[in-house]
Amino acid sequence: MDIKKIKKMNNDKYQIITTDNKKIITYDSVILKYNLLYKKSIDSELMSLIMKETSYFDIYKKVVNYISKRLRSEYEIKKYLEKYDLNEKDTNKIINDLKKSNFINDYNFAKAYISDKVYLSNYGPLKIKKDLQNYYIDIEIIEELINNIDSGVILEKLNKLMTKKINSNKKYSNYILKQKLLYYFKDLGYETSMILSCSDNLGNNDDNILDKEYEKLYKKYSKKYSDYNLDNKIKEGLYRKGFDINKINEFINTKKEF
Repeated sequence: MDIKKIKKMNNDKYQIITTDNKKIITYDSVILKYNLLYKKSIDSELMSLIMKETSYFDIYKKVVNYISKRLRSEYEIKKYLEKYDLNEKDTNKIINDLKKSNFINDYNFAKAYISDKVYLSNYGPLKIKKDLQNYYIDIEIIEELINNIDSGVILEKLNKLMTKKINSNKKYSNYILKQKLLYYFKDLGYETSMILSCSDNLGNNDDNILDKEYEKLYKKYSKKYSDYNLDNKIKEGLYRKGFDINKINEFINTKKEF
């Protein structure tokens, strides 16, 4: 089969037209590899090689397009390639070629992922670390990059998030509030010690909340109870809300004096 014409197309593709008007679509890499610009004919063996290489680059280009949407880990690429039912040799070839071209680089992936999550999400370092482990990033890479995160940036971020959370939870006593903050931010991946340190410096004004909660409980129970029984019901309600019993007694005694 003789080559009649080779026509350049878009996306690094070429169209080979043979003397019997057969059209073969392939890639520039295949044209160059088999020196097709200068060959005059294609035998069956060469045709088989061209089709095999073309099939390879069809998948390779799809993977590159997949990566172009955002950085991908090597694990993600392997999972993506599973749908093409490649054998292990061809899968490894694509992976290795992508690594050589720096399309796959788990270090760069992890570094970019950490930056995004630190500055564009509520995630703390422990959750980021866990996520990277789910991407099967080498633990040494993860440890190095996680340890390089500026603790000042994390502390400032946690303070802002915690302040916002406190402002939307004004009804809780400091004790209950700190428990809720601890569970919430631990789930987001922050160290317990950092959470407790921040919550100690922030928090609600227990006196104001105690007054509001007292009024709510008084309205609720004063219709059924009075005197000692009323006081006990209110005390029980306030204690369940996390207020210190000594502070409750002091507050109620002060109320009664007025």
